[in-house]
Amino acid sequence: MQTTLLKISCPDQVGLLARITNFIAQWGGNLTEVHQFTDAQDAWFFARMEIQTQTLRCRLDELRNAFAPIGMELQAEWSLRPAEARPKVVLMVSQLGHCLADLLWRWRSGELAFEIPCVIANHDTLRPLVERENIPFHCIPVSRENREEAFEQIEMLWREASADLVVLARYMQILPADICNRWSSRVLNIHHSFLPSFVGANPYQRAHQRGVKLIGATCHYATPALDEGPIIEQEVVRVEHFHSEQDLLRLGRDCERLALARGLRYHLAERVLVRGNRTTVFRD
Repeated sequence: MQTTLLKISCPDQVGLLARITNFIAQWGGNLTEVHQFTDAQDAWFFARMEIQTQTLRCRLDELRNAFAPIGMELQAEWSLRPAEARPKVVLMVSQLGHCLADLLWRWRSGELAFEIPCVIANHDTLRPLVERENIPFHCIPVSRENREEAFEQIEMLWREASADLVVLARYMQILPADICNRWSSRVLNIHHSFLPSFVGANPYQRAHQRGVKLIGATCHYATPALDEGPIIEQEVVRVEHFHSEQDLLRLGRDCERLALARGLRYHLAERVLVRGNRTTVFRD
């Protein structure tokens, strides 16, 4: 069954849900899934709806045009697209391949529906893994001396690929602040720590030294503030007293794969709504 996804975020007011659902009904849309949440503290409304496409009495562009005046009146951020669309996702990597390999498997198996126009790395290590999937691989080394021009080249590749989303699959370089701002809520990162604890580098080593009983990983949107972007998904695992630092690395990588895959799935399915530095996630 083909579906159309409506995602909306706006100031709260009485009758909002009824107004939106009545609009959909007027155009023949049958709602198959509805998620709604109102943040009472900020008086802000969030909703995600799945509409049975074949019941609509118009084309999608006509539905968008018809909804635009309502969206403007409600001061809303909103999107309306077919659920079957396959967004273009550029993957960014360094030398660790566990997250990349997991995403490639989920992409190849059809578990996650997206296109991969290219993979970009700052090392050549993972080229064979990518090219055996017939995906273009670009190696752009980044150093203190060439950092500015390297990221200009990287962003140019994103634009040439018409990327809808960029995923930092353990890409171990800090993005420039201006790129984070231009690509706000369109760069997904996996941090190998249960944020806000142990930001930055070597979190497993510091977690082991601290003697923590839980470690985890955090999938979040990249922002100019390092490892402080809106959190989408987190995964944790229990640590025992006999676990070594290498055990924490092994357990942590499992967390990273799961958190990143789920965060990407929620983003692709329009289940993530961002306001400020917080997210509302309508999980499936």
